[in-house]
Amino acid sequence: MSGFVEKPEPIEVPGLVHLHTGKVRELYQNEAGDLVMVASDRMSAYDWVLPSEIPDKGRVLTQLSLWWFDQLADLVPNHVLSTELPEGAPADWQGRTLICKSLQMVPVECVARGYLTGSGLVEYEQSRTVCGLALPEGLVDGSELPAPIFTPATKAEVGEHDENVSYEEVVRQVGAETAAQLRQTTLAVYSRARDIARERGILLADTKFEFGFDGAELVIADEVLTPDSSRFWPAATWEPGRAQPSYDKQFVRDWLTSPASGWDRKSEQPPPALPAEVVEQTRAKYIEAYEKLTGTRW
Repeated sequence: MSGFVEKPEPIEVPGLVHLHTGKVRELYQNEAGDLVMVASDRMSAYDWVLPSEIPDKGRVLTQLSLWWFDQLADLVPNHVLSTELPEGAPADWQGRTLICKSLQMVPVECVARGYLTGSGLVEYEQSRTVCGLALPEGLVDGSELPAPIFTPATKAEVGEHDENVSYEEVVRQVGAETAAQLRQTTLAVYSRARDIARERGILLADTKFEFGFDGAELVIADEVLTPDSSRFWPAATWEPGRAQPSYDKQFVRDWLTSPASGWDRKSEQPPPALPAEVVEQTRAKYIEAYEKLTGTRW
């Protein structure tokens, strides 16, 4: 069992229709038919949306995405129309709200990996492949790959886990032309972001993108290159052969799986609330990633 420990009630705003409550974002539609995307401070781990929030997290994700959209504008258009607060919206939405084009979304998580870790490492250890792509012998946790690879996944509902799929499965789902376009754009965006991050002392191990079509044009959507959608590692401490420290929810995962939490992730029980120090350490990591990447103070 998994999902929301406590599912929030969406805020009602005149002129907006609530469409969906995601792990982190609330999705609305305005009277013009545009999407209004609000990033909350919710935190998810192990397929659960936790009862504790991380202050400022939604704003960090939104502002970092906007910064990256600017860095990527010559490679792929994005879905952002405006950052203005909708009339009648609560003040807390400031800095965490995007007005976006309504797109025909592609039903594939477009993952790029430059380093071996996570679910890719698990598959590699079994078969020397990731998503069916053959990799050389001798790689370990944290190894840099010979070249970045496109390793797509299916999109999962809240409480479900994304499943890695082969490129052939993407072709079957969306057609050969769209699949090729997704792979080419994903790897181009990853390579640009990897180089920018590396200049700032951060390794972009892997990341996932979501794309949609605006007519015939492929557009990048949702969040992009945030600590929620990416693994960022400090370059100075990178050492293949072990788990790397990272700018994300590492403190949350570590505490949940520690004896201190008293939680068994294999049980049916929801996870407990986070201690204040874990919340603060996690907030600090998100802000540190934002400041290192953008070069601006939070």
